[in-house]
Amino acid sequence: MISVFGFQISVIDLVGSVIGLFYIISEYRAGRWFWPLCLLMSAFYIVIDFSSGYYANGSICIYNFIMAVYGILVWKGVLQSKEKKERPFGSCPRRHWPWIIGVTALLSALFWWLLDVLGESQFPALDGISSALTIVGMWMLAQKWWQQWFCWMIVEPLMVVLFWLGGNYASAVLYVVYEVFCILGIISWYKKYKANE
Repeated sequence: MISVFGFQISVIDLVGSVIGLFYIISEYRAGRWFWPLCLLMSAFYIVIDFSSGYYANGSICIYNFIMAVYGILVWKGVLQSKEKKERPFGSCPRRHWPWIIGVTALLSALFWWLLDVLGESQFPALDGISSALTIVGMWMLAQKWWQQWFCWMIVEPLMVVLFWLGGNYASAVLYVVYEVFCILGIISWYKKYKANE
């Protein structure tokens, strides 16, 4: 533990937050280091979440790790591309929205209930809802749809509260920064999508 402005911060929380900062900048730019940083950040947050008692979010980090591998293959055109070329920025088709909203609601309720019944999570509602949104957001991100940023706009404030209450102050501050990048990301990715149309 180290002391920063009077707050006790674990070294792994601080390192995870630094990696997370590079991660969000790379996601905003859709840079080539984005998915490798996603792999690294997921690994760090598996440790942080499980050690803090955020079991749903820790499990979601395992999912994020797997989705990062999938995202690399989709973005590079190895999957879902006949031409095998880099995936362009896109927009979520309207036919997917009822499915996205339904799955998010169902998973939120399921995770919240499960965590409450098990009694292991300190904050089952926040943990469950943020986990459900993360599952859907990562899938949308792997498709390179600009609307994926809306999922993160909801997730980030929940994570700020979750991490702050759990004493992971560096991560809480990181997620405040993420919220700013969500707004910038919507603008940037939408412009790139329109340029590709």
